[in-house]
Amino acid sequence: MYNSYPPANPFHDHLGANPIFTPSSSSRWESWSPEYPGGPIGSSSSSTSLQLPIPLPAPIPIPNAIPVQLQWPAGAGGLFPVEQTVERWPFNPQHPPAFSPPPQAFQVGPAWQSLLLPEPQNQNVPPSQAFFDGAHDFHWEGDFQVDARQTVHVNNVGTQVNNSNTYYNVQNPRVAPVGDLRDEVRQSAYNIARLDSLPKHPDMSGKRGEYIPDSRKPEVEKVREAESTSDKLVLCIHGPAGIGKTTLAGHLSDEFRSAGRLAAAIFLGAISTETMGPETIVKMIAHEIGSIHPQAIPKIVEAMDQCHGTSLENLLQKYILEPLKSLHHCQPLIIIIDAMDEWGDHLTFLKSLSLFNPGSSVVKFILTDRLDPCASQLPGIDSLSIQTFALGPISRDVIKTYFEKYLRTVPWVDGRKASSADVEKLTELSGGLPVWAATVIALLSHPFNESPPHEILSEIVGNRRQVGGSDGLGQLYCNALKRLLPTSDAQKHFRRFMGAIIVLQESLSLFDFSMLTGIPSHLIKNILSALSALQTRSPPSGAETMIHPATILFHLSFIEYVQATGTETSFAISAFESHSSLGLSCLEQLSSLPSPSPHHNPRLRAIQDYAVRYSPYHVSKGTPHSNDSWSQTKHCGILRAMSAGTQRQWATLFHKALMPGDDGLELGTEDGMGKILVKLAERLGRSGGDQWGFQVACLEVAVQIDDGNAEAWFKLGWCYEERGRRMGAIQMHEEALAASRHALKLLPESHPDHANSLNNVALALWSCYQLNGNQDSLSEMVSCSRKALTLCAAPHPDRDRYLNTLAIGLNNLYDHHGDLQVLKEVISLFRQGLELRPALHPGRSAILNNLAIALQSLHAHDAGDIDAIKEAISLHREALALRPAPHPDRSSSLDNLANALYELFRSNGNEKVLNEAISLQHEALALKPAPHPGRSATLNNLADSVKARYQHDGDISTLNECISLHREALGLRPAPHPLRPTSLNNLADALLLQFERNREVGVLDEATSLRRELLLLRPPGHRYRASYLEKLVQVLEKRHEVTRDERDRGEIDDLEAELAVFDDECEDSDNSDPEDPDSDLDS
Repeated sequence: MYNSYPPANPFHDHLGANPIFTPSSSSRWESWSPEYPGGPIGSSSSSTSLQLPIPLPAPIPIPNAIPVQLQWPAGAGGLFPVEQTVERWPFNPQHPPAFSPPPQAFQVGPAWQSLLLPEPQNQNVPPSQAFFDGAHDFHWEGDFQVDARQTVHVNNVGTQVNNSNTYYNVQNPRVAPVGDLRDEVRQSAYNIARLDSLPKHPDMSGKRGEYIPDSRKPEVEKVREAESTSDKLVLCIHGPAGIGKTTLAGHLSDEFRSAGRLAAAIFLGAISTETMGPETIVKMIAHEIGSIHPQAIPKIVEAMDQCHGTSLENLLQKYILEPLKSLHHCQPLIIIIDAMDEWGDHLTFLKSLSLFNPGSSVVKFILTDRLDPCASQLPGIDSLSIQTFALGPISRDVIKTYFEKYLRTVPWVDGRKASSADVEKLTELSGGLPVWAATVIALLSHPFNESPPHEILSEIVGNRRQVGGSDGLGQLYCNALKRLLPTSDAQKHFRRFMGAIIVLQESLSLFDFSMLTGIPSHLIKNILSALSALQTRSPPSGAETMIHPATILFHLSFIEYVQATGTETSFAISAFESHSSLGLSCLEQLSSLPSPSPHHNPRLRAIQDYAVRYSPYHVSKGTPHSNDSWSQTKHCGILRAMSAGTQRQWATLFHKALMPGDDGLELGTEDGMGKILVKLAERLGRSGGDQWGFQVACLEVAVQIDDGNAEAWFKLGWCYEERGRRMGAIQMHEEALAASRHALKLLPESHPDHANSLNNVALALWSCYQLNGNQDSLSEMVSCSRKALTLCAAPHPDRDRYLNTLAIGLNNLYDHHGDLQVLKEVISLFRQGLELRPALHPGRSAILNNLAIALQSLHAHDAGDIDAIKEAISLHREALALRPAPHPDRSSSLDNLANALYELFRSNGNEKVLNEAISLQHEALALKPAPHPGRSATLNNLADSVKARYQHDGDISTLNECISLHREALGLRPAPHPLRPTSLNNLADALLLQFERNREVGVLDEATSLRRELLLLRPPGHRYRASYLEKLVQVLEKRHEVTRDERDRGEIDDLEAELAVFDDECEDSDNSDPEDPDSDLDS
């Protein structure tokens, strides 16, 4: 009998030491290792077994059913059949696939020679993507003819491959060098091992609620229609807790998987996301993509090599978009993410999705959420191409059918069953919430109820209030808990147990959980037995005896109920107290860690491994952050009493557990726990965001241990600031500001780091200002920057940084107030900074860019100052020369130089200057392939330059190019993108130029349609509405001149009547939408 492995993970665990496969082997999976020491695989003696060398670099899936023949030199024994069968996908012996014969064991002849011979260590042969080709299911029948004397060619005589239920018959024999095949297998093994190192989605077998057939048929059809007919990138299904969003998401994932269109399905409710940032979820999605579509694995591995400490947008591009593009699927693949609202970083993730093209032919997202993200006016949601679908209650008929079916399974006593009236009442009370109905059935069916089912039913149907929301669910939970846990002792044990599993981060055995929480095993079993009546999810298959985090077993509405402020005291849970309790237990466990050995790593018990990993996290979440309160906690006492050796031992184990491939941790003999935690945080910061939750936990505990540690406060502020920069989250910048202010307070003005701390506060203020536009933040930033600069007179090594920071702040002030003296100070500061950054200085290109932009502003302020724009161009040229390909800022330098040249052209009309600007913009555009977030701006600016060329040469093909560019820019700015009005206006202007040439009414019709949409985006009361009223009137008048359609005349009259109400001040003001930002300063 063969072992069964779950389909969610087609890659098996590493095999143990010296695995031997024999004809009687019961092993489900078999592998070989292409990298091995000491000669060929197998034995030269006659044997019916094959011993594989270890350690294996990775399990290597091998095509199914490969009969092999080896041809030896004359006299070596002739041909020896070698048959090998290895399944890549789980094999169910009771229901084997029709195309797959039962696995057979190896049969090895007496003169076995290895097919895979060792290569020189430095040889690097590019793998071919043809071999194995990453298919999920293989059936490969053919013969390999191998000449052992030469061993140069492998001939596959007839191949049949099954991939995604489609058969491909390969007619021509495949001939390839054995060396190529060897390298391809090596590369395949390497890629699979790399993919397997990414964060994995937990096994969902048994966790999802039952999908009642056709219970959501209308909704499923509407979702299918919305996905297939709309060009929106995101479909968000929203509805209250318990409405069945997760069950529907699971059903949709099954349907899209069956159709071959599922890219990934992530159920956030089954994941402890508190220690996970968006980067981790992106990589988890990538792992799912690679598991479902192995052809995408090479691109995912490429992303792993290229993306370190990069932006979330770049992670999405490399880990998701490019791997999916490589599949060349004929329809967009679907990524389903359930329970977005249960993830603290969901808003950041949503905003980052705006980089994907609407109407993408590569990927679409289906999300579930309690709230409608559009109606809730989440910041940044206006830039996302999204449609929403409100999921309502399940129909009365479906709920009634559900009760009729499952009430028959209840163990009624004395024949007292539910009546038809009871069914009707339950149906009414449910409010169409599936979780309420499921909980009722579970309560009635619970085998350890003290009351008979009919009494419980009578109590439930006696409730006169329909559920209709969380209140009804809360009442049901409260009544159930009172019945299940009637005594004060039972309720006390419930609070301890439930609080512990709410904050538990990993599943533990009953014994280890009992040891960690101090709750006796028999009490845990009793509580679990009682709470099984409220379980809506089953534990993973094979892990039923483990104690799991609460989200794995219970519906979120129940977990939220026991933590809600209004919950009855007997059942109220404090997550803070639960973290505190587990944190204390984890610290106590650290004192029992095994002694390290110079020859091998000590083997930890599961409870010790948990304590090593999660002690900082639980301590940071479960202890007060004020120094006075912290010093009174038991946690503080344990850490103070912990020996230096134990501290270093824990740090080493913690580092290896979270960053197994990193050898950069260096601990000094004098380092205390505070210093150790800071060093660990520095190493975790190199993980690219995957360990951000642990990094912050280490730093928060470090500042608790030593509130006067300015370095720890600085690192904590930097950690939040870096997170905010990458995620675009204002909360992170506010946390960074608070930590930076604390660090500043610890450093007197005479301290050499005081100026640097002032600069950090200034940068945190600037980051906040960029996201909230608060002028007070900007003014304080300028003030801090001036103080820092005053403390760092030349030749202070950091003076150039402080000059740059102050100049950036003042430049923002100029943008708001237009004070020419402020702009002149900005230019002066940038000039001073440039003198301090000579050639070869790594920051010279940034300050060249900034000075050039300031000079462009000076030219814009005084159009007659031609010297300012010429100097700006010269500086941009130098900055561009310092940013050769593939410099990440090269595209922005190309754009900036092109914009400056365009401004010069507008001043002098020199066609050569315009042509150079256009050439640079084309190069910049090539560096911003879709879905680069800056592509639409470059398209718009290039279209403006091409339009200027048309106005200069009158070539109609030039105008057509301009229109084409504006169309693409508009396509990248779906409503409600903030710059869509700009693109609508620009395209309409270009179409009007085209009408002047061809006089086609259809062109006028399109321009009119664009102007009308533009006006809809600028409703009455909007500051720019008057300008667009005038523009719509102009295009309607043109059309009326051609068509004489009196409907246009009537519309014109209505628009002019509205224009008449605007006073002179409004009409004379700047009533045009802002254009695309030309340039950004480099911080």
